[in-house]
Amino acid sequence: MKRLLDTSVLVAAMVAAHPAHARSVRFLERALAGRCESCVSTHSLAEIYAVLTRMPTSPRISPDVARRLVHDNLETGAARLVALDATDYLAVLDRMAQSGFAGGVIYDALIVQAACKAKADEIITLNEADFARLCSGLPIRISTP
Repeated sequence: MKRLLDTSVLVAAMVAAHPAHARSVRFLERALAGRCESCVSTHSLAEIYAVLTRMPTSPRISPDVARRLVHDNLETGAARLVALDATDYLAVLDRMAQSGFAGGVIYDALIVQAACKAKADEIITLNEADFARLCSGLPIRISTP
């Protein structure tokens, strides 16, 4: 089974103080150990960096540390990085408009597009509600850790 790990799960897995860390880190650990086929949208790389560097942790996560966390956890080859091209972005815009979805949910729609492109069977997320409505009619299961 191929799993796409969403930004929310990856952030929780990387931050020990995150309330969902214990239940999220096992998915990242499995990917790092090569025990499951995992993928990550390249869009998530930017989201992870943005969230990590703005989280109200004490001490704050510096840009250097955030960059290292992304590198150590996602650039090791444990998870396949899935990049979207212009055609993918235009397809997301079309689906958003046709479905009447507005606002920031488009960022989750980009993650869904990456899952489709990677032929993922499942998206692991802490944001089940948005992904469930975005994946309605798609052969992708939505799961929470």
